Amino acid sequence: MKKTLSWLIPIAIGLLLALGIRFFWLVPVNVDGASMEPNLKNGQRVVAVKTASVKRYSVIVFDASGVDPNAAPKENYVKRVIGLPGDSIRYSKTGKLYVNGKYQAQNFISKYQQQAGTVAGYTNGFNLVSAARQNDWSNKWSLAIGNNRVNKVPKNCYFVMGDHRSVSEDGRMYGFVPKSKMVGVVKVGFWKGNHKIINDYQN
Repeated sequence: MKKTLSWLIPIAIGLLLALGIRFFWLVPVNVDGASMEPNLKNGQRVVAVKTASVKRYSVIVFDASGVDPNAAPKENYVKRVIGLPGDSIRYSKTGKLYVNGKYQAQNFISKYQQQAGTVAGYTNGFNLVSAARQNDWSNKWSLAIGNNRVNKVPKNCYFVMGDHRSVSEDGRMYGFVPKSKMVGVVKVGFWKGNHKIINDYQN
């Protein structure tokens, strides 16, 4: 009996620790689709850290149900945070991004990708939905990308985009992501060539 317990107890402790880490700290996630290429590939497995703080350019996982009308219940999206609560964002017709009046180089993607899907002519999809839709405001506030207009991210919300701008369905289409929808911040191993671009990119 003692011999049985001697190996059962460590296994039980290990399982409890694994479940605790899974429930309270880490969430394994599969990247679904090409919207984060070239930095995260379709099918790539990553880890979302629930306790990590969200910074500008953090790659996050969020529950897209109720944010994107096309999302399935509890469907997780992986996107990059472009705007934090209170940030003023201006996105020019040439794809130049300004946050709080400061130009953002966005060196994690090419100049072509920075410009893709940002031209004002994409009026049927590549824009932000009205703030009224998500904040229950009566006045429609169009936040079209590419119109040189300064747009402010509401309190307790994020503005997100995919790195592969030409194919990504993101905040340009469905608007802001409430903090309450956050699952965690994506982290990849330090041995990955792009770990700084994912884990700790700074403009």
